[in-house]
Amino acid sequence: MEFLAIEEKIVQYLKTVYDPEIPVNIYDLGLIYKVDLQDDGLLSIDMTLTAPNCPAADFIIEDVTQKMRSIEGVSDVKVNLVFEPEWSKDMMSEEAKLELGML
Repeated sequence: MEFLAIEEKIVQYLKTVYDPEIPVNIYDLGLIYKVDLQDDGLLSIDMTLTAPNCPAADFIIEDVTQKMRSIEGVSDVKVNLVFEPEWSKDMMSEEAKLELGML
């Protein structure tokens, strides 16, 4: 699978991961800060949470990891949980804001 197709699939799969408490996927919530796919298939993702003490953190990270590992062309996954910059509602997509009634 070509590099661009793999990156498209990564985004597509990230959009299937949800915080159980919020009916919007983590990608549209703006929780994904960086996606870096190396030539050898190593995928590194920097992501945050809506709150540092999110009770679903382990569930979300495990869901991201499992879904990314299932993508052809991804050899391994490293999910880095970061809190800089701090997440804010401004990072959400227009679709997410609309879904949550914020527009």
